[in-house]
Amino acid sequence: MILGIVFAIIAGSLVSMQNIFNSKVNEHEGTWTTTSLVLGLGFLSSLIIGLIFEGKYLFILENMKPWYWFAGIIGVGVVTCVVQGIRHLGPTYAISIVLTSQLGFALLLDSLGWLGLDKVPFTSKQLIGVLVIVGGIIVFKIGGKSENQVPAKTI
Repeated sequence: MILGIVFAIIAGSLVSMQNIFNSKVNEHEGTWTTTSLVLGLGFLSSLIIGLIFEGKYLFILENMKPWYWFAGIIGVGVVTCVVQGIRHLGPTYAISIVLTSQLGFALLLDSLGWLGLDKVPFTSKQLIGVLVIVGGIIVFKIGGKSENQVPAKTI
């Protein structure tokens, strides 16, 4: 369990960094160039690392459901939407909404047992958890520093 938590923390930090990098590329080159660059380099990196660690077994794709092949296409939507969200909302606000949406849809997919997942019973605790996170985002956005606010004087 500890290893899973460590990997999840690392993944969260990497996703945050990648999204900031993506938004910076998007400022200079545009959404489709950014998406092509991100996914193209990701493909190349994955291919090289996969060949190093798995060799010829990398290409054995037995027992894979056909709809799993669409993950790469979904990745295009992910990169495009996150880059645009950051452009319009800023990194912290956009990513907090992305993560909340991700959690909410994971809860929905788990609860319904869709996409090959084992069905997990939906509980009020799960709903409260998601609502607390949504409330945190609202407090974050409403409680943020406004442009007209005068900075506090230092003594």
